[in-house]
Amino acid sequence: MTNVVLYRGRHLLFCLYAAAVAFSMIPGNPAWAQGELLLLRAARIFDGDAFHANAAILLAKGRVTGIGPAAALDFPDARILDLGDATILPGFIELHAHLLFRKIPGKVVLKHGITTLRDVGGPVRRPSGGDGHLRVFTSGPILTAPGGYPIPMLGQDGIAIPISTAEQARETVGVLIADGAVVIKIALEPGGEAGAPWASSHGHGHDHGHSHGSSTSSPGMRGQPWPLLPVDIVKAIVEEAHQHGRKVTAHVAEERGVRIAVQAGVDEWAHVPCEPIPEPLLRQAAAQGVVMVTTLDTLSACSGIARNIGIWAGLGGAILYGAEIAHPDIPWGINAQELMHMMDMAGMERLDVLRAATSEAGRHLGIPLLGTLQPGAPADVIAVRGSIDHDLKRLEYPGLVISGGRIIVDDFTGNGDSAP
Repeated sequence: MTNVVLYRGRHLLFCLYAAAVAFSMIPGNPAWAQGELLLLRAARIFDGDAFHANAAILLAKGRVTGIGPAAALDFPDARILDLGDATILPGFIELHAHLLFRKIPGKVVLKHGITTLRDVGGPVRRPSGGDGHLRVFTSGPILTAPGGYPIPMLGQDGIAIPISTAEQARETVGVLIADGAVVIKIALEPGGEAGAPWASSHGHGHDHGHSHGSSTSSPGMRGQPWPLLPVDIVKAIVEEAHQHGRKVTAHVAEERGVRIAVQAGVDEWAHVPCEPIPEPLLRQAAAQGVVMVTTLDTLSACSGIARNIGIWAGLGGAILYGAEIAHPDIPWGINAQELMHMMDMAGMERLDVLRAATSEAGRHLGIPLLGTLQPGAPADVIAVRGSIDHDLKRLEYPGLVISGGRIIVDDFTGNGDSAP
């Protein structure tokens, strides 16, 4: 029986190797462009779901073609990068960013460990990247009530679309999806939450000349709430998005907006709400399968943030990583502080936090292998020196970044892609 198992294991490895060689000889693919298969070895590999000790992964044609014990994955024709005492992981997935609106270079974000990013609130673009460039998905502008957030603070051009009727809502959703939107974002934000970053600058207005730093710059900051989309229009947005196979994410921060989102069947909250939300309402949202994107770092001054995420975690509510890249106090890459907040505030285990930023995020985007290092997954890989068991800060400074099989950063051997 042992011999049969060994034979089958070797036969499977041979098949993976043969497939990888065949893939590498297709003109124009990343592995062929580099002239070789790439075999990565390290003391530990996180594959998006679990850790493996003394393991290796094989990359070819911009894909992962094998993962297993380092001693078993040994191909003489492959270029070997033995990283030694290092940790290999899938590239991280950032689910809440405003990269395009803020004109932040995607190359910078990619070099700091984010290989896939979802831009929610800015110009709509068709999905791009993943081939040596940052993979970017977009929502397009935020749908909001006339005069609603973010219009009073950021203006309308390129960032928001005011919606007045259910018919206009359906038409706008269809246009955004036709233009490439992978998710639809709405705002249900009356303003005035103490500690909310949008109560001051939110890091955008100086680019467009809109005054929003003063406490008297907008009605939502003076006590008179900004208008919100009514439930019937939000329902129309959700129904139209679902007909096209898209989800709806909502900027919510307090009870009124959360209640509308729950009543309308919104799929995702773009932030953990800033103000305390009644537990029965959180329970109802969790039962509906709502997903929370964290952004805990940007909201850490909010009064209800730790309470809300703690209750949500206790209810078994889905939690995914998002740090709001483009916010002025957030790194342009992996945010270790966000990960630590997820552990401290939500009581999540380190493994669950890593999954929330990789494999679970990929599944949420409808791309099951994205954010993993399983065979067939995009060859989006990062590596850091040493262990991250007690030092997540290492993740902000990866020594190896690979996008679609192309090496972008390689501080282990000194090689990398310097193209813009």
